[in-house]
Amino acid sequence: MPVLQQHCDFFDTDRDGIIWPSDTFVGFHKLGFGILLSPLAVFIIHTNFSYPTVPGRLPDPLFRIYVINLHKDKHGSDTGTYDTEGRFVPQKFEDMFAKYADGKDSLSIWEVWKLLEGQRLIADPIGWFGAFFEYGCMMKEDIRRVYDGSIFYTIAARRGRDEPASTGDFGTRQAVSKG
Repeated sequence: MPVLQQHCDFFDTDRDGIIWPSDTFVGFHKLGFGILLSPLAVFIIHTNFSYPTVPGRLPDPLFRIYVINLHKDKHGSDTGTYDTEGRFVPQKFEDMFAKYADGKDSLSIWEVWKLLEGQRLIADPIGWFGAFFEYGCMMKEDIRRVYDGSIFYTIAARRGRDEPASTGDFGTRQAVSKG
């Protein structure tokens, strides 16, 4: 399975290869986005990413996303870390940090802003918004885990145990005890 498909595997709850809007809602809710932001995520993701993945020419009236065709959702203003077939390109990932992280293993919000400006293509507003929606201030390893989707399982598991969803690093580090 290409890494791009792994990135979305968390949201395909019944493992049928189709991500329904309800799957996305449940996934975002498990990640802690709440009752207001989860529907917004569903709207943004499914209205923009459903049609390119449909097996035929007609749009899916239920706005489902077909996992097998996720590579067709690659937008122009991305980092190139996924190739056109949805495979992870490690060198592009390393290049992103070499260019924007100032020698650190993390990206600040301002470095992310520079990255987004540097990757922006003309006439690609969906890509601009998608890139902005995907990123925040993160550690390098956390970003890699976003690409392969493994971080989603970690966050959901921690939230299921009533641990903090985020400690400033997508919740992948142990919470500091207050005692």
